[in-house]
Amino acid sequence: MALHIQSHGWHPGEIAVHSLLKVPTSRHENPTSAGLPPSYAHRVAVSPLVALGTIDEEGRPWTSIWGGERGFARPISKNILGLQSIVDQENDPVITALLGGKVPGEVVDAEVGEGKLMSGLSIDLETRDRVKLAGRMAVGVVNSLPPSKNGSTTSPVGQAQVAMHVEESLGNCPKYLNKKDIRPHIPSPRLAPSSPTLPADAQALIDKADMFFLSSTNGRTMDTNHRGGPPGFVRVVSNTEDSVVLVYPEYSGNQLYQTLGNLHLNPRVGMVIPDYETSDALYLTGETELLVGSAAAAFLPHTKVAVKVIVREFRFVKDGLSFRGSAGELSPYNPPARRLASECPASGQRQEVAPATATLVRKEILTPSIGRFTFKLHPERGRGLKAWKPGQHVTLDFSEELDQGYSHMRDDDPQSLNDDFVRTFTISNPPPQNINEVMDGTELQITVRRHGPATGLLWRHNIRAPLEIPVLGFGGEESFRIPIPTPDDNKQVAAVFVAGGVGITPLLAQALSVLPGGATPGQESNVEDHRETPLTLLWSLRAEDLPLALDTFQRIPGLAQLTHLFITGTTGPDSKRGDLRPEIQSIVGNVEEVGAKTALRRMLQSDLMLNVESSTRRKYYLCAGPELHKLVEDWLRQGEGIEVVSENFSY
Repeated sequence: MALHIQSHGWHPGEIAVHSLLKVPTSRHENPTSAGLPPSYAHRVAVSPLVALGTIDEEGRPWTSIWGGERGFARPISKNILGLQSIVDQENDPVITALLGGKVPGEVVDAEVGEGKLMSGLSIDLETRDRVKLAGRMAVGVVNSLPPSKNGSTTSPVGQAQVAMHVEESLGNCPKYLNKKDIRPHIPSPRLAPSSPTLPADAQALIDKADMFFLSSTNGRTMDTNHRGGPPGFVRVVSNTEDSVVLVYPEYSGNQLYQTLGNLHLNPRVGMVIPDYETSDALYLTGETELLVGSAAAAFLPHTKVAVKVIVREFRFVKDGLSFRGSAGELSPYNPPARRLASECPASGQRQEVAPATATLVRKEILTPSIGRFTFKLHPERGRGLKAWKPGQHVTLDFSEELDQGYSHMRDDDPQSLNDDFVRTFTISNPPPQNINEVMDGTELQITVRRHGPATGLLWRHNIRAPLEIPVLGFGGEESFRIPIPTPDDNKQVAAVFVAGGVGITPLLAQALSVLPGGATPGQESNVEDHRETPLTLLWSLRAEDLPLALDTFQRIPGLAQLTHLFITGTTGPDSKRGDLRPEIQSIVGNVEEVGAKTALRRMLQSDLMLNVESSTRRKYYLCAGPELHKLVEDWLRQGEGIEVVSENFSY
């Protein structure tokens, strides 16, 4: 933690990070307390877990987690914290660093202020309470447990007893802590074979982890802290024999930056990623690199600050922890997990400096939660902006309108603390014909569901007042565009578009050019240039959103006849037409009149083969919310000769 040797109690690394991130923290006194005040001592004693950090003989930090029940850590005298816990005495790197080389039962003793550097984080995942600790080991010993029942081997599990002289402590806020019900567990540790790359089980642990603990040092003291978020917030950048690299986002916090301050002076870090369900643990040590602004976004789009971890050594231990936990409530402060830039759809022309501005000129509220918004684009003088392609998305920056600046806690809108207010929407109108670059005044439309601050702004904005939003660029996978057939194309491929709700939007900009005899606005139709294309639209839509379907069929003639509409959110699984509200019945009748087939139920696996000859090669285009997306992908995986390309709402 902080060293009280500089102005206001901050050490040079912390001051440097405060300056880099442009926060005024260094102007105020460091809130870290000397020793272990009674209020903090009580909070530690009622916490079932303590993450502990120390340094090995090579100067590398490591982190572990001890405990499993309340009271295992408690004050035993002034500023002395006693810990008694079941541990994996062979594979726990903190045990090895603190007591390595000593036989079980041999005591390691040190003079006050002369023991091994230690740090800790007591944490109660039921109440989201945590207290940071820093100091040195005063005394420690580990005793072996009795041999296993068959008497053939000695158990690697022991009981550690450590007294820590606490020199500094600090209470922390509850943000990003996902609740868990912790219970004690007797482990049966099994160390995975040594390997230069992370084994599959370790990668799977990282993929689902919603929390890890890390320790760092500035050379005089140590810091152990946690990082939490949604499952998958830690990403594996590379996992090869030459390079194992992780990256994670640094969310908005208390702006003390004690961990980052240490890493600025000494980039070494020790981490442990626990699996609360299985007691597995991934221990690792390595070097870090702080990524800010565009450097962070290059790894994790929409992220302002991130940390890259180059792993130098790791240990993956099955069933190595002395506790297990059941998942509870996720923190309301968790932002969505950000995928790596390499995992995201192509970002197209996205640029950090906006090459154009979009001015809102028209809004049409189609359903209670879906609206169409029309913008006029104004490219910056001297900076060309290539036109979008049908099915691509636009990235808009709402930060000037929505960013309220820094706030430590904001319970009324917790997710806003880590929001850069950059949003991506599929463009629902085709680009102008015969131009390569966007001209001043070109119209662009998005059809979106109201969800979150950006769409909320569009909904409530008075169209008579100007609203100008920077355009960062266009993007989207080329593979998600439905090919336009030509007369000499002899390959019969059935295009089946599967949409959930506003997942129809990628088709809106493409359908006119794909349909038999179709043409985009401003282009004359020439039936001779287009032979009939097998196209089927399978569209799952809530009853309240049916006006979107009617509007779509009116704007795109001929699409209704190719559509199977699955209407959900009615009165029940066995709903009949007479059960619907009169206004819904009327709209169902209207969409059927223009040729759409309707069903008052959810989509089924058998529906995916509608209107497709068994001998015809099929290509599915899937754009739906997570639940339907996963379901359809699982169904299609069971078929043969099926090609699937997909878009989702996680740009």
